[in-house]
Amino acid sequence: MHSVVIVGASGYAGAELLRLCLGHPGLEVVGATGASQAGEPIAALYPNLVGAVGDRRFDRVDDLDLAAADLVFLALPHGESQSLVAERGAGLARIVDLAADFRLDDAALYPTWYGEDHAAPDLLDTFVFGQPELFRDDLRGATRIAVPGCYPTTGMLALAPLLRAGLVEPTGLIVDAASGVSGAGRPPKPHTTFCAVDEDFTAYGLLTHRHTPEMEQALTRVGGTDVQVLFTPHLAPMNRGILATCYARPTTALTQGQLDALYHDAY
Repeated sequence: MHSVVIVGASGYAGAELLRLCLGHPGLEVVGATGASQAGEPIAALYPNLVGAVGDRRFDRVDDLDLAAADLVFLALPHGESQSLVAERGAGLARIVDLAADFRLDDAALYPTWYGEDHAAPDLLDTFVFGQPELFRDDLRGATRIAVPGCYPTTGMLALAPLLRAGLVEPTGLIVDAASGVSGAGRPPKPHTTFCAVDEDFTAYGLLTHRHTPEMEQALTRVGGTDVQVLFTPHLAPMNRGILATCYARPTTALTQGQLDALYHDAY
């Protein structure tokens, strides 16, 4: 049994992670933190977890001995993992970060795409990019893992087999993806209210969405050459999930059967 702490368990991603960990026979959740929810019953915020958490309450991160846990998950807003890992990471056995704080290899990309310098650029190369379908070997023995983003996961998995086989041009790749409202996080926002979202379908982050360099980084590695992605995200009136439609220019003629076999072998 491995002990687990989830820092940021009160957010949507953290709560889903908490649900999965509580049901895992090999894991024991010894801490689940919430910032403004510290001290409040977990089931009051997530009634669907009442059977698993009982009267358990959200912890304060400062009250926990993170170094005593076998594994620490970080499910924090962007930027917060950087400072936490810089301050307390040295004593932690294993870290899995769900945010984008350590996904990009090049620290110079953070000001461009995230609007601020990386707070711990010297730690970027201590994390591996945790996409098991594409980079499984990197995860063996890894002690610090950066979990890929939601949109990049769909784009990468859709296009990687084609790029790896050299069947499409590496430039001019297009990823159009629609996400559910929970992707915007739990705090309420004007554009994610029911009236704003219901019966609507909206593109956002045109040419500037921060998941673009993450896709390009991973697909460049898979294809062995520089990749260019035009990514357009959309907000759809659904709770969760992503539907991605990806486009690429083929380098050779392919039958449907050949494509089916390619993806069957890949996944």
